[in-house]
Amino acid sequence: MFNDLMSKIISEANILLAYRNIKRNTGSNTKGTDGKTIASLARLEPKDLIALVRRKLGNYQPQKVRRVEIPKPDGKTRPLGIPTISDRLVQQCILQVMEPICEAKFYKHSYGFRPLRGTKHAIARAYFLAQRANLHYAVDVDIKGFFDNIDHGKLLKQIWTLGIRDKSLLTVISKLLKAEIEGIGIPTKGTPQGGIISPLLANIALNEYDHWIKSQWEEMKTEHQYYQSVRKNGTITNGERIRALKKTKLKEVYIVRYADDFKLFCRNHSDAVKIFEATKKWLKERLKLEISPEKSKIVNLRKNYSDFLGIKLKVAKKRKDRHNKDKFVVQSHVGNKAFQTIVTTIRRQAKKLQKPKDNNGAKAVNAFNSYILGIHNYYSCATNCNLDFAKIAFVTRSTLKNRLPLRKKKETDKIPKYMEKSYENSKQLRFLYDTPILPIGYIQHQKQMNFSQKSTYIAKDRKEIHQSQKAVSTSELRYLVENPIQGQSAEYNDNRVSLFVGQYGKCYVTGKPLNINEMHCHHKKPRALGGTDEYKNLVLIEENIHRLVHSTKIETIKEYVTKLGLSTKELEKVNKLRKQANLQEICF
Repeated sequence: MFNDLMSKIISEANILLAYRNIKRNTGSNTKGTDGKTIASLARLEPKDLIALVRRKLGNYQPQKVRRVEIPKPDGKTRPLGIPTISDRLVQQCILQVMEPICEAKFYKHSYGFRPLRGTKHAIARAYFLAQRANLHYAVDVDIKGFFDNIDHGKLLKQIWTLGIRDKSLLTVISKLLKAEIEGIGIPTKGTPQGGIISPLLANIALNEYDHWIKSQWEEMKTEHQYYQSVRKNGTITNGERIRALKKTKLKEVYIVRYADDFKLFCRNHSDAVKIFEATKKWLKERLKLEISPEKSKIVNLRKNYSDFLGIKLKVAKKRKDRHNKDKFVVQSHVGNKAFQTIVTTIRRQAKKLQKPKDNNGAKAVNAFNSYILGIHNYYSCATNCNLDFAKIAFVTRSTLKNRLPLRKKKETDKIPKYMEKSYENSKQLRFLYDTPILPIGYIQHQKQMNFSQKSTYIAKDRKEIHQSQKAVSTSELRYLVENPIQGQSAEYNDNRVSLFVGQYGKCYVTGKPLNINEMHCHHKKPRALGGTDEYKNLVLIEENIHRLVHSTKIETIKEYVTKLGLSTKELEKVNKLRKQANLQEICF
């Protein structure tokens, strides 16, 4: 049981890590009701940032939440609740302490908003159950306004059941849930989409349902005897136990969940009907949640498609297996709604390409390429993505052709590195404003792998995950984190740590390993000239190199040039830094 988590939440290391995590979030520049962004926190010294969080949590009273309506592809809107930046920092501090505890208790096939997991893992699991496990009846369940209808009292009890027994923390979470929404009032239920801790709370709310479904089949004990064999890696096989369970009258069912979007896979229609009815009753009685009758249904995957995370899937007969039984394989496409959204977006982007902002054609093409690359990457998991994108290319071709002066590739044209591997050989590649524009229809299916079930919170797994990322000494990194430069901002100190990793602990000029005690963090554009503590304006160099960069006296410059024995290339880097600082280049 965890009875004292607040001491960890308000610890110096946790608060500074929380700042580091929310800073790199694009939403950190979104204003709350107080009009402040991450910039207001970046200016604070680390000690002041720590004091701010501790003061807020001393007697926590969340500020009003700003409500924003985000348009959805179907024309409707999704309400987002944007807390103030200081409340987001508090939520991040809580998340970092709660998440490892919850991760240990969460169901292994829940994939939404969890470390290392994503939509493709959920889709891969759905493919596995439909194709390899031959579960051809899918129960599609849509919960009415899930995030807006989470019961506060029930949620707090679920957190308690997970072992989080710190009453001070539970009080803070209760206050977070009841934070006043601007223009709406104090909510009596629900957790606002937009809060940093909201996805974790949503997973906690549905975790009980995950385990209930799991208990109906996967964890059910049987009196039938079976043998268990051990794999080479020490894990126990599950096949014999499942075969023993199939001898019983139990209803075979598996769940795949991504946040509030989930599917139940069953062996036959009769089981699917019973599980569907049981689910409706369980969600209503235990979680006080209603399902949408219009959107919830049972689908026979041999006859119809079932939508899941923007993909529509079914199974089709392929051949007979070795037992002379019909073998089915998954066939999937881009979902109908997603298809229309892509077409609409491409046509809208074509208008922007026709009249680029600030007449910067190359920038507009790169923005278009970024979108195409994103949808290619996501929908490559659909087995028939090539057919779908060929159709999308055909439907949008007239728009692009009529609006844009596209031309074919010339021998002198250069292709950016990120395009070379996947697109260089495409005959569909065209150029606009002398910049290559990605071919919409040039895509291949990428086979999806099931999630390995590794966790960032298990030492053995973490070591394996990061074994290829050993760029710098852990002890040196820890020293930098625990010993910030006094008098400098939180942003400066955080970027100092990032630069040390980014430069592999080496000097920008000489490339030699940096001595922590003799390392200087240099502003490329000095503060006196309007420079900031942003990552792109900082660089780590040796102390003597730093002195040379800022030297103005001829004698001092000669002394350091002789002392350091810099090569021509190294001197060029020094001169580059001097030029950025409006200082005369060294010419001898």
